[in-house]
Amino acid sequence: MTTVALVDDHELLRSGLAAIVNTFEGYKVIMEADNGKVFINNMKGKPAPDIILLDITMPVMDGYETAGWIKNNLPDTKVLVLSMLENDGAIIRMLKNGARGYILKDSNPKIFRSALNNIRDTGYFINDLVSNKLMHYINQDETSEMQVLPLQHLSDNELCFLKLICTDKTYKEIAEDMSLSPRTIDTYRDNLFKKLQIKTRTGLAIFAIRNGLIDM
Repeated sequence: MTTVALVDDHELLRSGLAAIVNTFEGYKVIMEADNGKVFINNMKGKPAPDIILLDITMPVMDGYETAGWIKNNLPDTKVLVLSMLENDGAIIRMLKNGARGYILKDSNPKIFRSALNNIRDTGYFINDLVSNKLMHYINQDETSEMQVLPLQHLSDNELCFLKLICTDKTYKEIAEDMSLSPRTIDTYRDNLFKKLQIKTRTGLAIFAIRNGLIDM
């Protein structure tokens, strides 16, 4: 039996999720909590769940902090994020804090069940929000050679662009902030894709985070 905990401050949604999970063969919800602090308090003296369904936006202790605590204290427990947030920053931050998958709350039950099964069976759920390359990049060992990347080969404008990539700004807004044309910004982006062998904006954001260009 795969045990599941739900950490979400919306009681009605949480109850509905619990009911759905309990209908899945081989799964059982053993704990519900309004936020990370309540979850941690409830964990005292109890066996860790196999999977935690974790929201991000919660009072007292949000999903980012909770995921970090789980990563450090419950290394065998896998986190599946269920959130309404679809932006790159939220996805990257949760994956860096140990989440094994990320799906939106409006996903249909088949996708939800598939996510649970994949995390149970393979350790990860890879969907359009989380590519294989992204997951591999985030979870590389801290001592791997790819952790040391050639910042000295990047111009000041490229470094500034990488920092702005980690915000919610559009490319047009980034161009305005840097007092450059949108075409020049597109050139910076394409050149960085080639230099860093990265194919997406998310990948560039992860590069910036891993190399200390921004503070998460």
